[in-house]
Amino acid sequence: MKTHFLLSLLFLTSTFSNLRPTATAGEGYGYGDTGFIRTSCNTTLYPDVCFSSLSRYASAVQQSPAHLARVAIAVTLSKAHRIASYLSRQADYAADDSRAVSAALHDCSDNLDNAVDEIRDSLRQMRLLGAGSGSVSGSFRFGMSNVQTWMSAALTEEETCTDGFEDVPNGSLKTDVCDRVSKVKKFTSNALALVNSYANQVMP
Repeated sequence: MKTHFLLSLLFLTSTFSNLRPTATAGEGYGYGDTGFIRTSCNTTLYPDVCFSSLSRYASAVQQSPAHLARVAIAVTLSKAHRIASYLSRQADYAADDSRAVSAALHDCSDNLDNAVDEIRDSLRQMRLLGAGSGSVSGSFRFGMSNVQTWMSAALTEEETCTDGFEDVPNGSLKTDVCDRVSKVKKFTSNALALVNSYANQVMP
């Protein structure tokens, strides 16, 4: 997990270095306004979560679907890494719990580690693709397909984690883990939706 943290920090620092939170939430699509983000988030499954987490970066995003998708992935990576670290700590102490709880925790921890890797790969690929201006090459299509596949796989890993707790007796730990992972699933779902929206615009 220390390696994951350092890598995540590296990519997040690089991604957010040029992003400055918007001072005011203006209306419309001008520089620093949040109208574009609001409209884009309305196409996701969790528009309120989407808008509240991304609106502060409106000045950097402006009206770029590519920038919005990239920021959404970066925010998701931060959230996923946090829950992965939490699960790793919980799994270390799982020996004192029942076998079912211990197994579910270890499996869930592995799932979230995989999700972090896939989201990180997606962010790296989006950075390499840039804004996608000009003609859409075969390599660009291949790269975007990879991002869509990895983000979808990350969401599946998170869903597999919570599914693994179905047979675990109800308790505070199960509730806490499932609640935390469910929140991350919303960020991942929204990021995937914004990636798909961007892909549909540049690759009709």
